[in-house]
Amino acid sequence: MGLWLFEYRIFEEIRAGLIPWLETFCGPVETEADGDLAFRVRDPAELGLHVLNTAEAGMFFLSKDDCMPADDEDYSDFSLPPVQGLILAAGCSGQGNHILLGHLALAFAQRLHAMIDFDGVLGFTPGDRAEEAADLARARALVASLPGTVREVSYDTGGGDRWIRHVGDLQFLSAWLQHPDFRLVK
Repeated sequence: MGLWLFEYRIFEEIRAGLIPWLETFCGPVETEADGDLAFRVRDPAELGLHVLNTAEAGMFFLSKDDCMPADDEDYSDFSLPPVQGLILAAGCSGQGNHILLGHLALAFAQRLHAMIDFDGVLGFTPGDRAEEAADLARARALVASLPGTVREVSYDTGGGDRWIRHVGDLQFLSAWLQHPDFRLVK
């Protein structure tokens, strides 16, 4: 997942500001050789999760997104384009990690005043090209049914084609986390 910032901040300062907070519910919290932040969630209650077993959860990572902002992305739906991006990633997949990652993204976005880049189209599973338009319409209807703000950001896929990704606000992510079909784009 991505976090879009609309005011530039030095990554090392962002990282330093987040470490004391992360250490209250994560351990260990480490700065890796490349500058990325690596951590494991120890107590998910800080994120509002009271029944999630974190024993099977993997490591999570926060890093700079050196490709953000991108020249090929259309930011015209935003009053100001993003000026910086961060990547928040899980070291392993699985529903528990997706739930933790979603709640971490919500907490990070709130602390950093960021929009959340879902890195794809929510509710859309690539498959048969003949069904793509109907699948995309269903994905758009699903996203539109939830509160909050979501924007479609188009980008080049290569060869002259374009595709979209969903970028949403805190209210949208909060509602998506509660939706029965919640899942993140892989």
